[in-house]
Amino acid sequence: MARRYWNINLEEMMEAGVHFGHGTRKWNPRMAPFVSAKRKGIHITNLTRTARFLSEACDLVFDAASRGKHFLIVGTKNKAADSVASAAIKARCHYVNKKWLGGMLTNWSTTETRLQKFRDLRAEQRMGKLNRLPKRDAANVEETIIHLANISGWDQIYDRQEEYTSLRECVILGIPTICLIDTNCDPDLADISIPANDDDIASIRLILNKLVSTICEGRSSYIRNH
Repeated sequence: MARRYWNINLEEMMEAGVHFGHGTRKWNPRMAPFVSAKRKGIHITNLTRTARFLSEACDLVFDAASRGKHFLIVGTKNKAADSVASAAIKARCHYVNKKWLGGMLTNWSTTETRLQKFRDLRAEQRMGKLNRLPKRDAANVEETIIHLANISGWDQIYDRQEEYTSLRECVILGIPTICLIDTNCDPDLADISIPANDDDIASIRLILNKLVSTICEGRSSYIRNH
């Protein structure tokens, strides 16, 4: 995989607050190689390391996109949800920004069946077919639609453990992973871990936008060559 220049600007990352980590009492010692200093009780991330791993991630996603591969962007934290959705839509990627349903990847056949049932019931609802049913039957179908919407990950916001669940499923299936990790995270879980502030919208958006732009470039390369 060839290395490319992605115009990653350290000053831009500073302005976005990418370097701000968590409090020194709330950190994972495995993040020590990525921490450059302590300031006012918080760890400061070494942005040269951030730039290095972001560049590696860009190389990976460009190579995958240029070969026509698909991407799944996951971010269920409240602050990240909107940025994840807009980034994924821009790059025409799949995404999960609310609830991650356990087994969504490793038990995909069941997930797909439930999603199809949800789509079918919603279609019947829109066409007014439920109005022809007795009130009790229609109420039961409405409850089923609400239940399927909830388990499909479109209704609730979960904590960070959900991202770890999705990450483990990717590891089981051999899917390459890229993660944005703060100073309280384990950097060894993903194929490429990008040390950065995961609590600030500007930081999250900067990293996502860089990766999304790279995906778009890779897709353009794929289209030109096919």
